[in-house]
Amino acid sequence: MKISNLTLGRYDFAAYASFTAYALCSLAIPIVIVSMAKDLDFPLAEGGMAQGGALHLVRSIAMIVTLLLCGPIAGRFGNRLTLGTGMLFMGIGVLFCALSPVYWLLLPLLAIAGLGEGICEGVATPFVQNLHPDQPERYVNIAHSFWSVGILVCVLLAGGLITLGFDWRIVLGGCGVLALLASLLVCWKETKGKEYPERKEKVNLKEVWQQTVKIHKTPRYWVYCAGMFMGAGSEFCLTFWAAAYLELNFAATTFVAGLGTGAIAAGMFLGRTVFGYFASKNALPKILLACGLGTIPLSLALVFLKPDLFPNAALMYATVFVLLFLCGIGIAPYWPTMQVHGVNNMPELDSTLLYIYFSAWGIPGCGFFTWIFGVVGDYYKSPCAAVVLIPVSLVAFSLIVFCEHWVFKNKRKLAE
Repeated sequence: MKISNLTLGRYDFAAYASFTAYALCSLAIPIVIVSMAKDLDFPLAEGGMAQGGALHLVRSIAMIVTLLLCGPIAGRFGNRLTLGTGMLFMGIGVLFCALSPVYWLLLPLLAIAGLGEGICEGVATPFVQNLHPDQPERYVNIAHSFWSVGILVCVLLAGGLITLGFDWRIVLGGCGVLALLASLLVCWKETKGKEYPERKEKVNLKEVWQQTVKIHKTPRYWVYCAGMFMGAGSEFCLTFWAAAYLELNFAATTFVAGLGTGAIAAGMFLGRTVFGYFASKNALPKILLACGLGTIPLSLALVFLKPDLFPNAALMYATVFVLLFLCGIGIAPYWPTMQVHGVNNMPELDSTLLYIYFSAWGIPGCGFFTWIFGVVGDYYKSPCAAVVLIPVSLVAFSLIVFCEHWVFKNKRKLAE
């Protein structure tokens, strides 16, 4: 199937379904967290923000475990079956979270979901790259834009259903079921002659270890890892806590708060689609730096917004949503573009392992910043105070991108 000059096949759409379901399961918790916290006795407005942030911290730890293992697993069983199995774990974990009677039981169940999310995070990008080895920067960015589609679907449906009086358990369970359906789409029997292009040779564990050592001995690799970690602070603090920020700071309903997260998702979808369509290898660092610097003042404005600054609610929400939408565009290229940029600049290293290890640094960044956001919010009794973590992480991210491409690159040329 050709769309303009893009060639898409069955497995492209399977990847899009996986990214969408991944986003649904990841963002379902933030959307329902206020209702969940009241029901399971850790109310966010009364010192429960750190417990809320701990949910994603536990999830992130589990994700790191499977991220580090999914290279050999995918090498043994293939990207397709590995991705499908990851979606299965994710769906089961989130589905059973909907049945949890107490807070502490959410932690092991989210760990199960995290195991699946780690596989998805590690395998989904190389899954797409193997389909389009000639132009990965375009197809990877477009595939990642479906993460934003999942966010948008989640916030509109989940926020709307909770506002209409549906129990948060129904919403969370529905997200788990959709992940299971995505698993079936990936694992469905292949059509003869149109099989997924798996690597013909099985991965040798000794070679994987040798490549891993080689990667971690490369100084430039650590620069990209630092960028992934700091960029995660801006992306996930914004997407995870946006709904709670709106509910607690502006007394928004769950549906309106969900629309705020939806505004971020719409911006991310637009940004990733446009950047993916027009991106070229040489433009990637410029895109990253421009978006990082441009989003700093936008996210900083969110720290100072208060209801009493506006004459009416309509203007207040319009202002906040526009800011969130623009922030979504700004953070859009961070994850996929930073990964592709790193892989492009280290062609001597195994690309699949690089994608996995880059994600293995991005995921703990998500978990750490999500948790520390809750800690800061509890300390200052305000989510607005914690929002300052977003521009702070963006400053660090932008410095890393600038130094990597313009400072360190010039030093390497002089050394040569």
